[in-house]
Amino acid sequence: MKLSNSLFFLVLLLFGTSSAVGQMMEAPQWEISLSNPDPEPGERVTIHFEAEIPDDWYMYSSDFDPDLGPLLTEFTFEESKAYELLGEILPVGQKKKYNEIWEGEYTYFTDTANFSQEVLIKKDAPEFRGSIFFQICSDVSGKCIPFDTDFAFDAMGNSIPADTEEAETGSSGITDILSSRETTGVKGHETTAAGEGVEKSLKPFQNSFNRESDEDEQTWTGLLTFFFISFGAGLAALLTPCVFPMIPMTVTFFTKGSGGKKGKINALLYGLFIIVIYTIVGTLFAVLFGAGFANFLATHWLPNLLFFAIFLLFALSFFGMFEIRLPNKLVNRVDKQADRGGLAGIFFMAFTLVLVSFSCTGPIAGTILLQAASGEAIMPLIGMLGFSLAFAIPFTLFAFFPDWLSSLPKSGGWLNTVKVLLGFLELALALKFLSIVDQVYHWNILDRDIYLAIWVVIFALLGFYLLGKLVFPHEKKIESISVPRLMSAILVFSFVVYLIPGLFGAPLKALSGYLPPMGSQDFNMVTASVGLEPESSSNSCGTPLYSEFLELPHGIQGFFDYEQAVACAREQNKPLFIDFTGHGCVNCREMEANVWSDPQVLRRLKNDYVVVALYVDEKTELPKEKWYTSSYDGKLKKTIGAQNMDFMIQKLNANAQPYYTLLGEEGELLAAPKGYDLDVAAFISFLDQGKENFYRSESDSEQVSEISTILESGVDLN
Repeated sequence: MKLSNSLFFLVLLLFGTSSAVGQMMEAPQWEISLSNPDPEPGERVTIHFEAEIPDDWYMYSSDFDPDLGPLLTEFTFEESKAYELLGEILPVGQKKKYNEIWEGEYTYFTDTANFSQEVLIKKDAPEFRGSIFFQICSDVSGKCIPFDTDFAFDAMGNSIPADTEEAETGSSGITDILSSRETTGVKGHETTAAGEGVEKSLKPFQNSFNRESDEDEQTWTGLLTFFFISFGAGLAALLTPCVFPMIPMTVTFFTKGSGGKKGKINALLYGLFIIVIYTIVGTLFAVLFGAGFANFLATHWLPNLLFFAIFLLFALSFFGMFEIRLPNKLVNRVDKQADRGGLAGIFFMAFTLVLVSFSCTGPIAGTILLQAASGEAIMPLIGMLGFSLAFAIPFTLFAFFPDWLSSLPKSGGWLNTVKVLLGFLELALALKFLSIVDQVYHWNILDRDIYLAIWVVIFALLGFYLLGKLVFPHEKKIESISVPRLMSAILVFSFVVYLIPGLFGAPLKALSGYLPPMGSQDFNMVTASVGLEPESSSNSCGTPLYSEFLELPHGIQGFFDYEQAVACAREQNKPLFIDFTGHGCVNCREMEANVWSDPQVLRRLKNDYVVVALYVDEKTELPKEKWYTSSYDGKLKKTIGAQNMDFMIQKLNANAQPYYTLLGEEGELLAAPKGYDLDVAAFISFLDQGKENFYRSESDSEQVSEISTILESGVDLN
């Protein structure tokens, strides 16, 4: 998100996104109990499985269409003559939900997952052994993690040692126990021998990027940027007709009514109370709409359609069609409390200002709150703090320096101009919410070119308004325009000229996060020219392993085996793009549909990288000679998915998908790994950074090699 010097970008830039990066997460623990401990032969008992699910995460159930997409929770019992399974495992208390990505209904659990299995006891003291394969996902972080947990318990429900020699798992504890033992390899890519019973240890990738600190820095940078944008919005609110005339009136009351030092203290308290009131609103908003609301806002039609209507009402209000006011009884009741005097009186004076100015400040503050709902949980509080600080400063500052009041411009028609200008901005921003609904339900009525055409018209009309060519009924026609209006009109028309190439497919990178996907563009001259470029293909490296049942989206030619991809990357002298993904990862599909589909992203993936997709939930069993025991958890890895998950854990200390990693020739990371993030511009920057670092390191290596050759030859460098 970037700040702009123009007021026209002030509200527009509120639509930034924050990135999420995968990290190691501990598998939920299962509690197991029997309906009748120590049962007799011939008796039927029910085994209860219960798992605590972390906050803001959910677990898929076992009773929806297995072909839908998400991974069902599966219980596998080892065969035993001591008992017989009666029927299928049954979920208890599951919820239902329709998902637009999978285009179907699935069942899931939040907080606690409960399953039951009825069994018939055939022998005394039976022992139950098996495994539970399940997946948890988060709408907050955009991560999905599959786990495969073993269980072993007796007839009393007590845990017994599991037979780890035959167990296989992709689960992992949060403790990092990566082995430090050396392995053989070439240029950072080890090729450890494998086979049943052979323990395999992998060295982590060379990582010069501190992922956690980078993420924290991005979070704080995003919050600080949002604070200053909200602060700017508060300054804009001061220039509206409802607020600006109140400044000299309020300051005069404190300087003349109370006088001297006491008046300044009262003015300071007045400003503090304004900040407190708005900050309380932000805090309540943060509590009511927690972190989970961000994904709901980003994907569900209901809030987006509602916010579109709200922004449209805000715009019509600013245009003068009607005024949004709070009930007069409420305003008068609060105003009476201001006569009480003392701290309570000052507080209610501040409260009265907030209520009276609501018709002008409400839409601006509402815009901040709606944007905050799609970011960090603390963003509503940060936004209201910045907004109220800017809003309160003049009332306190002018009380300390009353002579400055004479320098304020007089109230007049320019205040209404500011209000109408904000109305145009609200109208443009309303389209963002309607666009999200259009994308989710594939209406295709607000494609990128249509969206841009409407923006061109809106901002062109704003430019004509500033030049006095467009006049609203409640305004007087102006005979001449001031220099500020002329300069503002120049800025607006410059923005319109910037938008026009986007109608023909120009990327408009500065606005890419606010526009519909490039793939929705009907007429794209840029794509046509890009399509003429020859695309690189990985087919020259041989037929990809497992390509008969695995595939990459959008016609990308790539691999599904790490070693094969590494060999191809070296042959083609390209960096490696590793996509840690899963069949049941809904956010992986969302990234592919909304980010990978962008022509600029797709061109980079096809031409600049060798792509390998490592499915962590692929259950295809490998030949026995490829099995190995992981040094991480001591368990046998037999399937493609289990080995890919173990690879991810040992090499990156992460286990959540989607997770994108850029790798150089020496096995070094070329950029900090990236998780779920629908910001196309950020993903392009991620790919460009990796490519730049790859060729820079290659150039450095060549220079070092040349210097070494010169030194070995004994040539005098002087």
